[in-house]
Amino acid sequence: MITGYCANGEAVALSTAEPPSVLRPDLVWIDLVEPTKAEDVMIENLLGIPIPTRDDLKDIEPSSRLYTDDGSVFMTASLVYRSDTEMPGLTDVGFILAGRRLVTVRYAEPRAFSLFKAGMHRIPGGCRNGAVILTRLLETIVDRTAEILEQAVDKIDDLALQVFGEKASGRRRPPHFLEARLRDVAGYHRLVAKTRDSLASLSRLLTFVYTVPDVQADKESRELCRTISRDIQSLSEHTAFISGNITFLLDASLGLINVEQNAIIKIFSIASVVLLPPTLVASIYGMNFRLMPELEWQFGYPWALAAMVLSAVIPFFFFRWKGWL
Repeated sequence: MITGYCANGEAVALSTAEPPSVLRPDLVWIDLVEPTKAEDVMIENLLGIPIPTRDDLKDIEPSSRLYTDDGSVFMTASLVYRSDTEMPGLTDVGFILAGRRLVTVRYAEPRAFSLFKAGMHRIPGGCRNGAVILTRLLETIVDRTAEILEQAVDKIDDLALQVFGEKASGRRRPPHFLEARLRDVAGYHRLVAKTRDSLASLSRLLTFVYTVPDVQADKESRELCRTISRDIQSLSEHTAFISGNITFLLDASLGLINVEQNAIIKIFSIASVVLLPPTLVASIYGMNFRLMPELEWQFGYPWALAAMVLSAVIPFFFFRWKGWL
């Protein structure tokens, strides 16, 4: 699907069924979402530039992600998407500055794009050219990344309260509660790790964008690049702090699981120690010796039962007095 956007924010659909012979002069942004081969060819013919394919966008070589070709600037960045799901991921997005137009190529739907489209009409000075749209779009992407981190911090705080049992309900934890929380910790670790990778990709892209002549010629875009770079640096430092909190939460969860397991083992140990003396008494009186005076007593059976009870109670209170229980 191909959608074009004019300087005033108007959206224009471009279709291969009725391909235009030329592009409208006020068309400043062309957004390609999961384009087909025919759509790629149509845009290539209209703009006279090659459109990167999905495989081209996945190329991890820095020299292949940021370069200039015949006056057009080609850039690729990894953006976080599906951040609200259990499987967040990274998607590679291509940015092309071709003259005064911006072309974006993507095979996913990061929320930053829909947010930017909704607020295009509020851009100060309007969407004059592709350089302005690019810097403003990158600003929205970084703002969305900051929002993802803020939401992750809130969820991690809630998870920490659950792990340490600080809940107003005061209910007893269900079985395997902490084991389930470990999966939550792994999910947040994946999200923060993907966000950190995205910020590193955006940082390289911003450094390259700052050197683009069209950006250098526009004072507003140039200053905005500097601001975005500082924001990315701050967010990168913040992700390191969040990663440390997640590591602490993971260690704490494992420690609490070990404490619970040790408590269970302690109960079995106490039970075995308490039952060992009665077993000894029962073993003695279960022997088939011919001469055993207690077998002839009238109260021999109650005596044996009482001896087993006392042999269990006395060690229990002795261990408790010593502070071992």
